[in-house]
Amino acid sequence: MNIVIIEDEKITADELAGTITTLEPDANIVAILSSVKTALAYFQTSAVPDLIFSDVQLGDGLSFEIFKACKISAPVIFCTAYDEYALNAFKTNSIDYILKPSTSQTVADALAKYRSLRQTFSDDGHQYKAVLDALINRDAPKSTSILVYQKDKILPIRLDKIALFYIADEVTHLLTFDTKTFIVNKNLEELEQLCGADFFRVNRQYLLSRKTVIDASRYFLRKLSVNISVPYNKEKILVSKEKIPQFLAWLESK
Repeated sequence: MNIVIIEDEKITADELAGTITTLEPDANIVAILSSVKTALAYFQTSAVPDLIFSDVQLGDGLSFEIFKACKISAPVIFCTAYDEYALNAFKTNSIDYILKPSTSQTVADALAKYRSLRQTFSDDGHQYKAVLDALINRDAPKSTSILVYQKDKILPIRLDKIALFYIADEVTHLLTFDTKTFIVNKNLEELEQLCGADFFRVNRQYLLSRKTVIDASRYFLRKLSVNISVPYNKEKILVSKEKIPQFLAWLESK
């Protein structure tokens, strides 16, 4: 496994490299890059590694500049002393976010997550790369309308008219901004792919349009409660703890 470390503090970089190779004896640290400038030059001429460990604040800028300027398909594990960059991290190929000072356990957990992702999406990594690319480049919707069923009619509803999708009694429903409800003959996984980045799957039951989200508030510390612009009294719409960073990044980017 080829790994690149982006870190401007030599002692920290060397310690991280030592931790990685102790945990992963077959790991090959192919480069330790200490600046945005150096990293840009490296990725323009060198093969993409299997995995990148990257600090955020470098001497000449933020490492996010590297991933904006270069199309890098490798997953990234960010290691930083600042938690405020977590939102931007999830706009890149980030699969984990470690707060400094890192420990052997936090690095081991991040590596285990990387291995789990690769194994989940096939041994040769091709399917993993396809899924990663799909997540990174998930911008434009694949459809402009969703078909719904009303008695004996099949109607197209434009995406910009849809406030949210939800599951009730194991059936998928669509709620429009003018509060009309329709049944959809698709599950939320399919709709998530069709609707693109203007919609976000906050939990197993809800897929929300960015246009319908007013704000979010803390709910018992571990979750967020989402306030929406259309009348909906079925239950609170909650974002799970695991999805909060991605959800906040989505709000910020739209």
